[in-house]
Formats: sequence, C-alpha cells, structure tokens
Amino acid sequence: MKMYPENFRYTKEHEWVAAVGDAGTIGITDHAQQELGDIVYVDLPKVGAHIEQGKSLGSVESVKAVSDVYSPVSGEVTEINQTLAEKPEILNSDPHGAAWLVKIKLSAPAELAGLMSAAEYEAYIGAEK
Repeated sequence: MKMYPENFRYTKEHEWVAAVGDAGTIGITDHAQQELGDIVYVDLPKVGAHIEQGKSLGSVESVKAVSDVYSPVSGEVTEINQTLAEKPEILNSDPHGAAWLVKIKLSAPAELAGLMSAAEYEAYIGAEK
C-alpha cells in the first residue's frame, strides 16, 4: 500500500486536499504529523469562513511546537472535524483518513492543478531528508 493516497493533491507545506467536483477535504500529511510529534490541540476555522489558498486556516499544536496549517485551495468551510477537539491525537494515527481537518466548497477548482501528485510529493519529502 502506498503511503500517500493517489487521489489527493499535496502542498510543499505538507497539507493535502481530496477534491470531488467542487467539494474538498483538507488535512495534514503523514510526514507533517511525524515531524510534529504528539499532537495535543487543533485550532480550526468556523463553518462559513472563507479561506484562501496559501493562507493559514488554523493550527496544530504538538508537544514540540505550534504549526500553522496552510490551505492548499481557496473556498468556504462547510464542515470542521469536531472529533479533533476531543481527540487531536488521531492526527498522529490517521492523518489521511479520520483526522481530516475541514471540508470546503472550492471557489477556484483550477488551483488543484498547481498542487503535487502523490508521486511528486513523495519525491519532494525524499529530497528534504
């Protein structure tokens, strides 16, 4: 099994987006959670907030540091992952699944074309080491 889902698009800041039509789900990558260490708190935007590509949509706090999460795409927040308020540690165990951060309605789906594929992302993080 591949570490990074093929149907996701990735950023150099270690976020992912899974888009179907004009709906997108955003999270942080497995690489990001490994770098952060034990995650203890997640700060997310409110439903209805407009987020812009490349701008902070919230933050993730670990025992090591607080890190901003940058949105891979622009759009309006339609849902936040309420589970993370009580169980932020699921970001460490399932960053590409149950620990998604927000769901958005994409305002500029063409932005997806500028993001990395799974293979490109794996090559990028391989070069970082």
